[in-house]
Amino acid sequence: MKKSLIFLLLLIGFSILAVFMPALPKTIVTEGLNGGDIAWMLAASALVLLMTPGLAFFYGGMIDMKNIIYTMFQSFIAMGVVGVLWIVVGFSLAFGDSIGGIIGDPRSFFMFQNVLDGNPWSLAPTIPLVLFAFFQLKFAIITPALITGTFAERIRFKSFIIFLVLFSLFIYSPLAHWTWHPEGFLFKMGVLDFAGGTVVHMSAGIAALAASIFLRSRSEEKKHMAPANIPFVLLGTGLLWFGWFGFNAGSAMGAGTLAASAFATTNTASAAAGLAWILLDAVRGKKPSALGFCIGAVVGLVAITPAAGFVTIPSSLFIGTFASLISNLMVHWKTKTSLEDTLDVFPCHGVGGAVGMLMTGLLANTAVNGANTTGNGLFFGETTLFLVHLKALAIVFAYTFIGSFILLKVTDMISSLQVSPAKKKAEPAYAGAEEGNLYPADLSSVQ
Repeated sequence: MKKSLIFLLLLIGFSILAVFMPALPKTIVTEGLNGGDIAWMLAASALVLLMTPGLAFFYGGMIDMKNIIYTMFQSFIAMGVVGVLWIVVGFSLAFGDSIGGIIGDPRSFFMFQNVLDGNPWSLAPTIPLVLFAFFQLKFAIITPALITGTFAERIRFKSFIIFLVLFSLFIYSPLAHWTWHPEGFLFKMGVLDFAGGTVVHMSAGIAALAASIFLRSRSEEKKHMAPANIPFVLLGTGLLWFGWFGFNAGSAMGAGTLAASAFATTNTASAAAGLAWILLDAVRGKKPSALGFCIGAVVGLVAITPAAGFVTIPSSLFIGTFASLISNLMVHWKTKTSLEDTLDVFPCHGVGGAVGMLMTGLLANTAVNGANTTGNGLFFGETTLFLVHLKALAIVFAYTFIGSFILLKVTDMISSLQVSPAKKKAEPAYAGAEEGNLYPADLSSVQ
């Protein structure tokens, strides 16, 4: 109760502070803006936000029935927490004035000052800065939500909130700054990440690996978990696939040929990956399944994300297929280890994102996006880009894994992460629903 009161007072305090901040712009910048680009980026921002509810259905359908609401709620609470945190300081840390290429100055856009009347972002000159900021917010929301597939059934709610805040501030924002800010050190190295393979999927997947190891050290034996609701998984996959067009095509920052190319590579990679997953299952003697196709399709979307605006459509076919096969093998390998990654976040997002990053270094083509591509990939006879991506992969892995492990330890010191065995035996998620209970058993059991 005391901690909840503190958070409530902080929210009220920030709300009051916002009233006295200079909110109205002195002059609104309109020169150079393009109405078509603005319209597309508004739609793309909405599409990316739709991915988080899609993720909730995707994860919710794969989890045990008694935890379905709590698992889905973790994705929705990320929309609230990160939505506020981004306004207060998150956008500044990611895209504020660079401090040594490592992090943004938190004063640059604190409480979103200078955003409405600021000049457009240098890499998105035809849309208002406020639109760019809110497009980027949707990426910041879904990244920690992805990690909840590892936490499913095993982390207390208030501990998740603490980790969510810490991860957003100390892992996501620095990675976004390194990779997407013109002064970020990975950006200056020549690393290509069109829509977040490194910043979003690798960071979430590697954090999931750290969580699997951290939580496994004190957890019980692994158990097989039957998916609760396959139609939820299908619905979630459809929403993710649909929203991903905003995720990738929107990262072109305008309505043009590059957006159309990214749109096409996104769909192709996902389709190929879904088929590759169930075909590999069939080779192993398993029957093709809806769940397998859905997981494969999402892996394809993950893998094409860093490459979407840098590779040809035939290349995306290869990327989706190859990433799906690698992630499928990793999921199979993980079952033979002691890792307790409940919904395979590391094999699908961490490994899928890493494969996509390396494939970008292999298959990037200046003919697709000469203005922003720092060189051709290894397949076209140039080694520089591929070597840069190998180096960046090592840096991101080390920083995210060590940083996430430290943040998990800090969170555990503040509020114990693990759900007690007694509370894991909570009633089914829908208990009390017929009486209009707004707090289902699975959520109240992890307070």
